[in-house]
Amino acid sequence: MTNESLMEKPAYKRILLKMSGESLVGKQGLGIDFPVVKEIAEEIKEIHALGVEIAIVMGGGNIFRGANAESSGIDRASADYMGMLATVINAMALQGALENVQVYTRVLSAIGINQVVEPYIRRRAIRHLEKKRVVIFAAGTGNPFFTTDTAASLRAMEIQADVILKATKVDGVYSSDPMQDKHAVKFNQLSFLEVLNKNLRVMDSTSISLCMDNQMPIIVFNLFEKGNMKKAVCGHTIGTKVS
Repeated sequence: MTNESLMEKPAYKRILLKMSGESLVGKQGLGIDFPVVKEIAEEIKEIHALGVEIAIVMGGGNIFRGANAESSGIDRASADYMGMLATVINAMALQGALENVQVYTRVLSAIGINQVVEPYIRRRAIRHLEKKRVVIFAAGTGNPFFTTDTAASLRAMEIQADVILKATKVDGVYSSDPMQDKHAVKFNQLSFLEVLNKNLRVMDSTSISLCMDNQMPIIVFNLFEKGNMKKAVCGHTIGTKVS
């Protein structure tokens, strides 16, 4: 068996990919850069071709971030609902890009927008995955005061995913922000308790605690290095693994 064929064998049957809204921005700083979305869709198509069942949780920070809106006089609950609607826009953009490369998808929203996307129903989501459709979860948990990180952990448990892949702009978890601190140290592996005790910004503490309680591993990797998503799915040592 060649090294190439070994790379083609997925290590996981079902994954939950967590993507921030900022993943879709590209160089324009705000909104959606559709060429970037197309590139991400091509990467997802590669792992879909391996037979992996793929669920995705989208963030909405490229359009609206609820936590930052309170200073403008909007109450936090309303601001969070606005952020949830932003994730629906991102989910629909990614859905369009995936359908353009012949990957069938379904967007399931935790808040009701039945004219444009399906409502989130756990058994329906699992059935879509079994039919090899990419399922994109939008609107977080459907509740204010919870982040899309928490939504990713929750959905991963509900669909019985094997792993959470946290897509970021850096190649793993560091002791501090590597963009600002040249002495930041990268961790190849961490325990959940280390993440909590060191206050490392992998995901928020609620989502980390949920993963710890349910033994759900997290792999943090750089989304923008071509082939990284496939390497992570195929079990290569990449980024930082939290388990």
